[in-house]
Amino acid sequence: MYRYTEFDKSFVKSRAAQFRDQLQRWQDGRLSEDEFRPLRLQNGWYVQRHAPMLRVAVPYGELSSAQLRVLARIAREYDDPHPDVYRAASVAQGRLGTERLPTHCAHFTTRTNVQFNWIPLNKSADVMDLLATVDMHGIQTSGNCIRNISCDERAGVAPDEIADPRPFAEIMRQWTTLHPEFAFLPRKFKIAITGASEDRAATAWHDVGLQLVRNAAGELGFRVSAGGGMGRTPVIATLMREFLPWPHIMNYLEAIVRVYNRYGRRDNKYKARIKILMKTEGPRYIDDVNEEFRQIVEHDGAPHLISQAELERVRASFVPPALHAHRNAFDEAGLDAQAARHPLFARWLQRNVAPHKDPALRIVTLSFKRVLQSPGDATADQLEIVADLAARFSAGEARVTHTQNVVLPWVRASELLTLWQAARDAGLASANVQLLTDMIACPGGDFCALANARSLPIAQAISERYQDLDELDDIGEIDLHISGCINSCGHHHSGHIGVLGVDKDGREWYQITLGGSDGSAASGAPQPGKVIGPSFSAAEVPDVIEAILTTYRDTRERHERFIETVRRVGIDPFKAAANAARTNDEVTA
Repeated sequence: MYRYTEFDKSFVKSRAAQFRDQLQRWQDGRLSEDEFRPLRLQNGWYVQRHAPMLRVAVPYGELSSAQLRVLARIAREYDDPHPDVYRAASVAQGRLGTERLPTHCAHFTTRTNVQFNWIPLNKSADVMDLLATVDMHGIQTSGNCIRNISCDERAGVAPDEIADPRPFAEIMRQWTTLHPEFAFLPRKFKIAITGASEDRAATAWHDVGLQLVRNAAGELGFRVSAGGGMGRTPVIATLMREFLPWPHIMNYLEAIVRVYNRYGRRDNKYKARIKILMKTEGPRYIDDVNEEFRQIVEHDGAPHLISQAELERVRASFVPPALHAHRNAFDEAGLDAQAARHPLFARWLQRNVAPHKDPALRIVTLSFKRVLQSPGDATADQLEIVADLAARFSAGEARVTHTQNVVLPWVRASELLTLWQAARDAGLASANVQLLTDMIACPGGDFCALANARSLPIAQAISERYQDLDELDDIGEIDLHISGCINSCGHHHSGHIGVLGVDKDGREWYQITLGGSDGSAASGAPQPGKVIGPSFSAAEVPDVIEAILTTYRDTRERHERFIETVRRVGIDPFKAAANAARTNDEVTA
């Protein structure tokens, strides 16, 4: 893991002190609400439906055991749910599922940040001070700036990796933090980077997507795409450069963002993202970026060229942990024998354990998808447990995934059974990774002021219906993504099945999409799903999902996954089945 330098530590602590002063001045009336709002947003503090929400940056998804314990403490001591407020607001809005009350917890987002939904603003400075003790903050988790840079959660450990993307992500983090030219872009700006042959970072859905590649000569560089995004207009990123030598990546990013900053719209926030500029301008945008890049290199002297020495300096923070001295002897036959004795362990090995570039190690996913627990939520106790599991089994390191689970990247194969037993006792060993109940969902109308509908009761209802592991295995790998509004924080566009909450006359309805993909190997080429017809009521959605899955099971060919069947037969059979499951005569357009 990257370790903050003394400059980094001092910077984060001074920023926390600045925020405390700003908070005090607001409380004293020396700052108005309009003056304080941008200051709190620049530190990750929003005001949501019921209470403030804090978004904590987790660069490239990595968390240490010490950081997890601080997050657990914040959840337990500062995240203060107000069930009466929540219940009263839900009843007043005529919402379903008011029995689902908030608890002390953190929430893992689809961009590997961590959020808290119930911290009072009068305690916010104390929380920022506490985060700073473990090198954490909320800087640039909000606002029209370059946001937290995300990575493949298997970065540095995946067998299919061409090069570790984390050193590049860290150099980008340092460069983008409080960059004066890019602090007030037309709209928020998101970068994802992967170093593997398989795209597990959904790079095509980002404002800039970067994939490390090697050219015919074996030289390392980047495949650069730009203009991807979800929201009201789902767009797959456009290829900018098939190969860019790695030392120039910062200069090229500078060119991309400069041109966007110059021409991006500021008069309409719904048309302000770079995807709209690229869609409007087409090849001219690419030409302008390449010309700007030429100017930066030839006239400005390539000021952001990454030297080999600088790359090696940052790489030194990402060396593998010294596990060899503590490694038990690994016996593949012994692991097979353990799996034969423990059928549930064997399921878990198949679904939650992935190969590692070190044959003696494994990558383990801890599933946070349980009935009566919202996707992405982690209670204070669970955060403590993960901290302990990471310390005991993974060199003190865990990683948040964009699918809202947690990965332990340094697990000895010889200790898998012991880890499984500990995770099972903690309720974190569900063998459902990449199956239906391993769904993505945003907080939706339960918390978010932007949401049109609630995501979490839909997720709960589907999870309750599909608890039989044999049935889930028979359905096979499938991505179910749920968003409470068109902003798409639940990535519904990229789901094999997507669920989007919409509003009609103050009531909650849900659109269903089919055939989306995030670009992973299991999903194929990235593409947005297609809407299968008029919206459904909340009560109808579980029946609609069941009808779609029944159609798949009746239609599929041998060993064919859901997304493959949808692409082979088209959406019409699924659309007919979904509409046949409708029980309410009233529909929306």
